[in-house]
Amino acid sequence: MAEINRRRTGELLRIIFELLWDKPEGMQAKNILEAIVQKTTLSAYEQGSYSSSPDTPRYHKIVRFATIDLVKAGWLIKTKGRWILTEEGRTAYRKHNDPEDFYREAVRLYQEWKRGRPKEKGEEGDSIDGKAEKAVITFEEAEEKAWEQVRDFLQSMNPYEFQELVADLLRAMDYHVSWISPPGKDKGVDIIANTDPLGTRNPRIKVQVKRRDPSTNVEGLRAFMSVLGADDVGLFVSTSGFTSEALDEARSQERRKVTLLDLEHFFELWIEHYDKLTQDAHQRFPLKPIYFLAPED
Repeated sequence: MAEINRRRTGELLRIIFELLWDKPEGMQAKNILEAIVQKTTLSAYEQGSYSSSPDTPRYHKIVRFATIDLVKAGWLIKTKGRWILTEEGRTAYRKHNDPEDFYREAVRLYQEWKRGRPKEKGEEGDSIDGKAEKAVITFEEAEEKAWEQVRDFLQSMNPYEFQELVADLLRAMDYHVSWISPPGKDKGVDIIANTDPLGTRNPRIKVQVKRRDPSTNVEGLRAFMSVLGADDVGLFVSTSGFTSEALDEARSQERRKVTLLDLEHFFELWIEHYDKLTQDAHQRFPLKPIYFLAPED
């Protein structure tokens, strides 16, 4: 007899949706898995572990495997260890109140997705223990751990060192950095860059860099926008991200041009332009690629 059935799996998945419901920015997978135990009583089997992963609670693996169906169904997004609930996921949660029906529908949509993709020679069946699913989980856990280390490294960096990293990135993107604020009061601008070496062509780029908690709010964004001239473009880099009100404020601008860059987007641009970064930049933020078996798209 199976130690966990489809209904119980559906119950665990619906707990994830409840945790994410009022968090449009999502949550880290690690925090979600830890919070599940506050929402339900785990069985001895769920609290145990698989022989292949003796240090990981079995329910972690159960949930991770089951969320593959949610992602393929379009109900959940995973990015750098952060899980985000989609509008399709909210609709499904409301429509399928029964946990078993909820999970069954996710599985149906996953199977529909699998039938629509080209079959690889020698591909295995749809078992949750298949190689493809195991590759997904291995990659997911590795990506989460790597991003956690990257995030902690950048957030623990001296503010002026991180400021230099932002300048390094701008240079790699072919902008010309003409000024970096020295330690002390910066009057709202940390970096000035131009699109040409002499700074004779518009726009001029003014950058503010915030490397601290909490998330930048709309008041902080407005204070920065107040120093932007008619021919300026603003770039606000915040390692702790931005509140939803700040994001809405930036999107609604018609006259002032401002781009918001959180830590994840900064890292993505850093990787994209890595080959054009200087050796000094590489030493300030050292990275090394590691290859894993790619999960199916």
